[in-house]
Amino acid sequence: MKARRDIFQALADPTRRSILLLLAVSALTPNAIAAHFDSSRQAVSRHLQLLVACDLVRQEQQGREIIYHLIADRMEDVEVWLRQFRQQLALRFR
Repeated sequence: MKARRDIFQALADPTRRSILLLLAVSALTPNAIAAHFDSSRQAVSRHLQLLVACDLVRQEQQGREIIYHLIADRMEDVEVWLRQFRQQLALRFR
């Protein structure tokens, strides 16, 4: 079993957050994703690989194309953490 990287590491970068927003709308090829950014295709590819390593995105081979899909269920980990954080803040600042 491979070790999964930390989801918060992926979310720390604004480009990766933007990629996730794009993929929330529809599955895209790397070139379609890269078209939304001023950075190189290679830089976008590195961001995508980290998102895959964090299990936020999955790759699907369709013929010669690779299509990236958001794994929306993984955002539940973030929701749980935010809920716990908000509860602690509410207790502290009552």
